[in-house]
Amino acid sequence: MSEPATASVLEIVHVGHPALATRCPEATAFGSELEQLAADMHATMRTADGVGLAANQVGLLVRMFVFDCPDADDNRHRGVIVNPALTLPHPSDRQLDDDLEGCLSVPGTYQMLARPSTATVTGVDTYGAPVSITGTGLLARCLQHEVDHLDGRLYLDRLTARQRRRALAEHASALGGERG
Repeated sequence: MSEPATASVLEIVHVGHPALATRCPEATAFGSELEQLAADMHATMRTADGVGLAANQVGLLVRMFVFDCPDADDNRHRGVIVNPALTLPHPSDRQLDDDLEGCLSVPGTYQMLARPSTATVTGVDTYGAPVSITGTGLLARCLQHEVDHLDGRLYLDRLTARQRRRALAEHASALGGERG
């Protein structure tokens, strides 16, 4: 992936923003504008110390996410996927990874959440060329988390009611009592 010469850091929206509860429509136009958005999203993700970022987390309703994340073997994977489709192992073959999960749109909190330990995402790059990635460990969690975002779902939506209340209270506390 080549990056434009300059990238801007975008504002990350927080839980409660309508874009986070909206299923993002598929991209239909490809090229330099999506490439610039990907560069801006990578810069934003790096600045926020994240491993993945979906377009609706910066308030844009386009089905696209970026990632820069290690897998279970600590191999780093970096890229962008437009119009992703998630495939998980069949339930009879699935192993769950129960670990802490957080979100740049819900800063200040992490909660235990079980997710399949392997995930595959297929889609296209910013110019429409096919891409596919299979992830394990943190990368598998990241791929699932970002596709959830694009479907209008936060990781909070997968928690128990008690965990969700705790996470929202921690988030509010991290923001100094202000809800984002």
